[in-house]
Amino acid sequence: MCGIAGFLDPTLAAAAAPSLLQRMTDALRHRGPDAEGQWQDASLGLALGHRRLSIVDLSPAGAQPMLSASGRYVVVFNGEIYNVAAIRTELQAAGRAPAWRGHSDTEALLAACDAWGVEATLPRLDGMFAIALFDRSARCLHLVRARLGEKPLYWCTDGDTRLAFASELHALRRGPIGTGEVDTAALRDYLQRGYVHAPRTILRGVAKVTPGEHVRITLAGAGRFAVQRSRYWSAFDVARAGLAAPRAFEDHEALERLRTLLDDSVRLRMVADVPLGAFLSGGIDSSLVVATMQRLSPRPVRTFTIGFGEARYDEAVHARAVAAHLGTEHTELTATPQDALDLIPQLPGMLDEPMADSSLIPTFLVSRLARQHVTVSLSGDGGDELFGGYARYALTERIAAQQAQLPHWLRRVAAAGMRATPTGAWDALGRLLPARITAHRLGDRAHKLADRLVLDDVPSLYASLSSWWPVPGEVLSSDVRAHLPPATAHRFALSSSAATLAERMMAEDLTHYLPGDILAKVDRASMAVSLEARVPLLDHKLVEFAWQLPMHMKVRDGRGKWLLRTLLHEYVPAALVERPKQGFTVPVEHWLRGELRDWAQDLLSPAALARHGLLDARVVGTYLREHLEGLRAWTPQLWSVLRLQAWHAGRRATG
Repeated sequence: MCGIAGFLDPTLAAAAAPSLLQRMTDALRHRGPDAEGQWQDASLGLALGHRRLSIVDLSPAGAQPMLSASGRYVVVFNGEIYNVAAIRTELQAAGRAPAWRGHSDTEALLAACDAWGVEATLPRLDGMFAIALFDRSARCLHLVRARLGEKPLYWCTDGDTRLAFASELHALRRGPIGTGEVDTAALRDYLQRGYVHAPRTILRGVAKVTPGEHVRITLAGAGRFAVQRSRYWSAFDVARAGLAAPRAFEDHEALERLRTLLDDSVRLRMVADVPLGAFLSGGIDSSLVVATMQRLSPRPVRTFTIGFGEARYDEAVHARAVAAHLGTEHTELTATPQDALDLIPQLPGMLDEPMADSSLIPTFLVSRLARQHVTVSLSGDGGDELFGGYARYALTERIAAQQAQLPHWLRRVAAAGMRATPTGAWDALGRLLPARITAHRLGDRAHKLADRLVLDDVPSLYASLSSWWPVPGEVLSSDVRAHLPPATAHRFALSSSAATLAERMMAEDLTHYLPGDILAKVDRASMAVSLEARVPLLDHKLVEFAWQLPMHMKVRDGRGKWLLRTLLHEYVPAALVERPKQGFTVPVEHWLRGELRDWAQDLLSPAALARHGLLDARVVGTYLREHLEGLRAWTPQLWSVLRLQAWHAGRRATG
């Protein structure tokens, strides 16, 4: 795991390039604290930089930037290629292997490019990576991101003469090209999703290489270049192919196929020349990964859990029980509210872009705990998106079915009446209802239901259920709204007629939410402490298998992840892992009324909001007042604007 950066700038004096590149890679020291390196072609104005976190082949033979044996290719890359042994075997069998200098995945990648070319090599790679590779013969710079997007890669140009790229925006901002102001369309995207979806970034003129994308920058004459973008793998294509030709698995056949694929994926991700462990929450996904690791390991696996004192948010007791049953070497830390609160001021420096997911806090805390003992940790992310684990899938289907039975005019009338009734009146009614009826904060729930009643299409309904600000325009300042491009209608990108509604939602999450939120969160939190996080459930062969399965093997008897659960129950008793999904959350709603109250009021004061002029101070003030007074629970809305404000303040502080 590493950090990469570089630029193409023929106008820059050759003597100035090393110091400029050093500034960029210095910003990535946390991603690679063990070593650093540079490579430069002064005649082209091209420079590649690398920060190394040594995981496989700790010797200088694994250092980057690295040239291929032929001298044709030079590469810097971030991540891991897991199937190195298979690539080396194939090259040797064909008589095309070089005289190996070491056993790093970097050397195997370059040897594959020498033998097969870049385009033929990419589909052969099994790993998580962001690659910058220069073909000296074809004078072409290749920027490549892995299939599911575990590792980030940002890039920008100032036309067709200068270009820069980096693992993080922090590094890119130190490069030769100005990174611009806030992109207001991306800001709207952030306020709705809680993250900025690729290829956009929060900054105008800066893009993300998207998952599975291959960007070619070919140098032409007169110091200019041409850009060509293509995709070597697409999750949507995988979904369409699986739906078009589903496999007729019997239950036992699907179970054995899952076992084989997961064993292979975990085995590959356990290869490291440094200590290795796993995050364990005690839920289905992490427990299955750890159970598989323990089966494949000759010694107890190191596992790590963060707990919280508040029972509603604490999964440590469940993780402890699973660890005891599997016999892992378990380490647990109970984080106090103060531990989490002390971390909040550090979050802007950890993030390239504003991110509203509060589970970044426990993810960082468990990463920091793990890094005290290991350098690599496996994670259970990905199971919900592949095997139907999110409750919002069933909720959307249920609401859509109910709304289809009512004419639109009737729903509009009902919604207007619900909104006209103050939340306090609804809450008073809730207190009169029998105790067996869940009526807590009835007014808040009634007003949210009113917002959804008027939605006519399912994509908009699903967006509202997973949105931070369902109508983000309401909180933007009038100046920003005046210059916003028209919002596009919500739609599902997976339009296959064979897809169920749940499958369309799963495809959206796999291609948007997973890389934009979940994987970005894991990457930033783990790399902030120089820990490599690996995600076995996102091996592309497992993803392709999941999309060949019929829905009844994912959701059965109203419960998601049926196939994962069934396999896990062979290793861990159901009583230890079967419980309502908690998620990796922290009590932000209560903190905003307590320990974080002063911090929130300061960041959301009219004076603070006026510094960038992006948000409507009146709207934000109303939401904050209602939340602090307990009239409404505006946690998602307030947390998203607080993270935006904190990010913007951190950006201003660092210039």
